[in-house]
Amino acid sequence: MLTNSDLVELTQFRRNLHRMPEVSGEEVQTARTIFKALGPLAPTEIITGLGGHGVAAIFDSGAKGPTVLFRAELDALPIQEMSDADWVSQTLGKGHLCGHDGHMTMLLALGRLITRKPAKTGRIVLMFQPAEEDGSGARAVVADPAFQAIKPDWAFAIHNEPGRAFGFVSTRAGLINCASLGLAITLTGKTAHAADPQDGVSPAPTIAKLIPALGAMGTGGALDDAFRLVTVTHVNIGEPTFGIAPGDGVVYATLRTAQDAAMSDLKSDACALAEALSAEAGLQVSFEIFDEFSASINDAHATDVAVAAMNAINVPNGDAGLPMRASEDFGVFGWGAKAAMLCLGPGENHAALHNPDYDFPDDLIPIGAAIFEQIARDLLG
Repeated sequence: MLTNSDLVELTQFRRNLHRMPEVSGEEVQTARTIFKALGPLAPTEIITGLGGHGVAAIFDSGAKGPTVLFRAELDALPIQEMSDADWVSQTLGKGHLCGHDGHMTMLLALGRLITRKPAKTGRIVLMFQPAEEDGSGARAVVADPAFQAIKPDWAFAIHNEPGRAFGFVSTRAGLINCASLGLAITLTGKTAHAADPQDGVSPAPTIAKLIPALGAMGTGGALDDAFRLVTVTHVNIGEPTFGIAPGDGVVYATLRTAQDAAMSDLKSDACALAEALSAEAGLQVSFEIFDEFSASINDAHATDVAVAAMNAINVPNGDAGLPMRASEDFGVFGWGAKAAMLCLGPGENHAALHNPDYDFPDDLIPIGAAIFEQIARDLLG
């Protein structure tokens, strides 16, 4: 059990993390802070530099048993925070507006509990993962050769999810978060004087066709295996001037599906459409992929373990609000382990994630730590 002094110290730690946000791929100081905080917990080993700036603390019982990984995220968002809290972000244009500061603190709270009462069998891994917000972090961690030494049998994560009652956890077997990626389509033609547009090759008519055609490829609907959604998020054509007919343009679209295989098909379809329309107009076309997330799909057995643990400590739970269209890269850990994501409510009227007025409720720290500890005890003794 966490003591009152634990909660005071952990709350202060969370707020200190909140003051120093670092975005995906830049989590140098955050990783150092986590490494320093892990030292007093005396883990068997600490691995740094995993998949970039990732940090993993291993608590090995010395007895044969499974490896159970609990994950939190290191990165913040490139959003200016709007808050009058004493712990408001000190970095212009960046903020912990998704709650990753709170997720890290829950793992450190679990570390305190495990240190005081070690597991009887197997290993516990506290995984502080980089670059969740752009979808690259989990893939990089799993691909890192050092990860093989801590490859888990089980993996669990908690993400706070506004819109749910405080302390209520949503989870289910199957799809939790959709696969998604950002597709940048660049169209290149030839500029001309605005008085003689026929002398150039403008991408404007093609982009006017492309936008609705992309939307028609994925219209959303029920979150079943056939779910496809394409959202055009940004368009730019030419220069902001009146004397030049444009010669280039770019369209950004976010693609979402319920399954990774379906994402591959949707991406191919979108690229083929852009290529066909460009060829008709005499334009060159090129593509770039950004923020690629795999679907996060809960293993049925891992979900049962998590639900049993929550029931044992009287944490209310169900499947409200699931699955979600939003993406989360935790699903990558499920490629090699029985994995489950849990969505912990900070309050039905709490500010939404990625909003400038969002802040993680410190009172969630002991709830998340207790859930993780019960899972660990149930699996490892």
